[in-house]
Amino acid sequence: MPSSLILALALSLALHASLLLSEAFKRSPPPPQPILQAMLRLPVKPPQVSAEPLLKNTLASTESPPVVKPPPPPKVRTPRAKPVARAAARHDVEAAQRKLSEHLYYPEEAVARGIEGEVRLILTVSADGSITDVHVGVSSGHAILDKAAERAAWAMGKVNWAYSRELILPVTFRLVD
Repeated sequence: MPSSLILALALSLALHASLLLSEAFKRSPPPPQPILQAMLRLPVKPPQVSAEPLLKNTLASTESPPVVKPPPPPKVRTPRAKPVARAAARHDVEAAQRKLSEHLYYPEEAVARGIEGEVRLILTVSADGSITDVHVGVSSGHAILDKAAERAAWAMGKVNWAYSRELILPVTFRLVD
C-alpha cells in the first residue's frame, strides 16, 4: 500500500476521533425526569331516581286494562309435491338430457386443457313446447363449458314432452381416461 494512502487514512481517523470525542465531553447528563403522581378519585354517585315518573298520564284511569295475548298463528301445512309431479319433472329432465346429448359437444379447447365441470341450465318452455329462454343457473366455472351447454340447449328446438314451464337441466362435462 502506498505511504500516501496510509497517511491519509491515519489523518482521517484522527480527525473523526477528535470530532466524536469532543462532542462526548461537551454533553451534559440528561435532566432528571419529573416524578409521576397518580391520584385516585372516588366515583361520583348518580342522583337517586324517584319511583314516580316525571310526566303523569292524567287521562288514563287508575286501573290498567287486562292484558290479552293474541292467539298463536294457525299452523299452515305446505302441501308436498305430489309423487306424480315429481315423476313428471324427473321424466322431463331425463328426456331433456337425452335430447341434449344429440346436440352437445365437448369443446376441443376444453379437452386440450383438461377442463371438466357441471353446468346447471334453466330452460323456459312455452305452451307449444318451444324453448323461449336458456340461461346458466349454476356455472361450471369455465365459460367454454357454459357456452357449449347453452348452444346445445338452444339447438334442441321444441320439447313436446315437457310438462313444466321451467326446467333445471344439469349438463356434465367429464373426460374419460
